[in-house]
Amino acid sequence: MPIVNRLADLADEITAWRRDFHENPEVLYETVRTAGKVAELLESFGVDEVTTGIGKTGVVGVIKGRNGGAGRTVGLRADMDALPIEEETQKPYASKVPGKMHACGHDGHTAMLLGAAKYLSETRNFDGTVVVIFQPAEEGGAGAKAMIDDGLMTRWPMDEVYGMHNYPGMPVGEFAICKGPIMAATDEFRITVTGKGGHAAKPHQTVDPVVVGSKIVSALQTIASRNANPLDSVVVSVTVFNAGSAFNVIPQDAVLRGTVRSLNADMRDLAEKRMGDIVTSIAAAFDATAKLEFRRGYPVTRNHDEQTDFAAEIAEGIAGDGKVNRSIEPMMGGEDFSYMLEERPGAFIFAGNGDTAGLHHPEYDFNDDLIPVGCSYWVKLVETALPAKAA
Repeated sequence: MPIVNRLADLADEITAWRRDFHENPEVLYETVRTAGKVAELLESFGVDEVTTGIGKTGVVGVIKGRNGGAGRTVGLRADMDALPIEEETQKPYASKVPGKMHACGHDGHTAMLLGAAKYLSETRNFDGTVVVIFQPAEEGGAGAKAMIDDGLMTRWPMDEVYGMHNYPGMPVGEFAICKGPIMAATDEFRITVTGKGGHAAKPHQTVDPVVVGSKIVSALQTIASRNANPLDSVVVSVTVFNAGSAFNVIPQDAVLRGTVRSLNADMRDLAEKRMGDIVTSIAAAFDATAKLEFRRGYPVTRNHDEQTDFAAEIAEGIAGDGKVNRSIEPMMGGEDFSYMLEERPGAFIFAGNGDTAGLHHPEYDFNDDLIPVGCSYWVKLVETALPAKAA
């Protein structure tokens, strides 16, 4: 089950779509041009049904198999949005939009799913229905949840759903996946410390929120080191510390912000509870007050066992023996495909992007050599999950 010849022939055309998306990045729910291009291409392929405006700017396409679509339905998802980053690749197709770029490869994900949709619409070598999902706002906007809230799973009932993401540093042609948690829950926090400001030469007449905040930063690290089971993963990172504006003034307030990452519900709950205890008690010890605001973001991206085995088998058929890591260590980054996996069984897989800059880096670029590999994965997944009966 190697790369499909027809998809190799289409690679230049698919690459052109990808580079067009790359030149014209749109962030979050602003993917109006991208969605319009996606819908236009799907209609030109002869896709049976194209619906726009799902989850604000999402697009859904329906491709029916040789039996008219009766039977099982499989969903395939790609994300469309870019990031608010200034591109530094110097490529001829670099972003034409200041301050925005496709630094995570969503341009490639969209193009690969379009390539698969074109092939599947041409061949229809399956029985059942394929739903191709083009989602906005993966980068912090929970576009997957918005599409679900807009009826994605009820208007187009799916038995299973699958996602894919490129992986810098892994050779093109290789894949990686694991059962259970593969990416973390992503929560945010804001801590406001209120003390008593005053002259820096008279600290005894103040309650210094900088000192209190510093103690809180240090104590938060004990959640991972002294509260969590060493076999469980949890990350608490303070990434912003704002206080004061003058060298000789102790400020009244300090604001700390950051992120919490976890791989199971117990660790998520533990982190939130311990943060509240630490913030309140340390502030009280210094006669200050502190308020914790904890906002839960994307849930854990959790692969289902049966679908993970299936996805790995399909990937191995494309890549060959020894080219699929079936037990990759989970990542502490987040992914809103998690919402879809909470609704339906499925699996999220990584596909090698080669020796490129990392995700979210201004010099990152999707590797076009991955296109026939990723398209072939999608096609073979469909044709294997929904086999056509002999005539």
